[in-house]
Amino acid sequence: MSVQVLQILELYRHIYEEFLAIPVMKGRKSELGKFAGGLYTTSVEAFIPNTGRGIQGATSHCLGQNFAKMFEINFENEKGEKSMFWQNSWAYSTRTIGVMAMVHGDNKGLVLPPKVSALQVIVIPVPYKDADTQGIFDACAATVVTLSDAGIRAEADLRENYSPGWKYLNWKMKGVPLRIEKGPRDLANNQVRAVRRDNGEKADISRVFLVEQVKGMLDKIQQNLFDVAKQKRDACIEVVKTWDEFVKALGQKELILAPWCDEEEVEKDVKARTRGEMGAAKSLCTPFEQPELPEDIEGVAEDSISSSWKSQGLALLQVECYLMLHSMVVYPTQNLNLVLLKQCFVATLCTSFFNHDC
Repeated sequence: MSVQVLQILELYRHIYEEFLAIPVMKGRKSELGKFAGGLYTTSVEAFIPNTGRGIQGATSHCLGQNFAKMFEINFENEKGEKSMFWQNSWAYSTRTIGVMAMVHGDNKGLVLPPKVSALQVIVIPVPYKDADTQGIFDACAATVVTLSDAGIRAEADLRENYSPGWKYLNWKMKGVPLRIEKGPRDLANNQVRAVRRDNGEKADISRVFLVEQVKGMLDKIQQNLFDVAKQKRDACIEVVKTWDEFVKALGQKELILAPWCDEEEVEKDVKARTRGEMGAAKSLCTPFEQPELPEDIEGVAEDSISSSWKSQGLALLQVECYLMLHSMVVYPTQNLNLVLLKQCFVATLCTSFFNHDC
């Protein structure tokens, strides 16, 4: 395989797993699923456990010389002879944001990984009756300055026409990773209360150790989101050997690993036989990392997924989720937050991989 194709595929995995906290599998697309006219296609594949759907994360294609021959794209090589170009192609789209929302989100709204969240910490004052309201507001503003100076993306919600409870729900729905509360008792004890979005855990933090502990909590949130998502995905993976096992696993919305020969007619037959209200099963990819195969999988019966699978190994199959960002169903108040997330996401990638501002 092309080194460049695999380099881009690894970049995709890096973005999904280390920034978006989404586990993916790298593999090669089937002949029916590859880029039309290309030599072969590789992809990273994600899974949405709540819906039981697979989703193509991103693709990296080797076009070979097919398009160079079609459009007569030539160059002069080192021997002075005309040669045809070898071409690659890759694509990474805004569906990524939708995948993140579906994998981590819950019934309370978005849950955003700290590395790509436009806002990592929201500071909310909690003044009680007869409390030093201005002192609490000033302490919240000072907390934001301290965090911002340390490189943490933080803001304070100082709106006086909304209650603290309303603000909690509002920012929880927007998926901000960490909420900091500041009330009269916190002001007196020179501390803040931090609440995690991912699991609701609370902790009182001294202002003396504020930056260190907030950074540590953000790192734990990032890692926990990935660990939970991977645990849920891995629990849904099932290896099948026969057609009956395949149909049963498909009905249970599992992510299926099945013997696969990569013959177009076989894949078309699988689609036709599994077509229903929720769509039809298809090959997502043949993972590069193959599990150990049991001995009794040899000599697969005629009614199995494939009778000549050994040349390809086991492939991932499931009904695929087709997602475009503009078709996402989100709370109306989320639109701006998603735009900010996208801007921050692009800026983060540019800074991390290309070392320049976007």
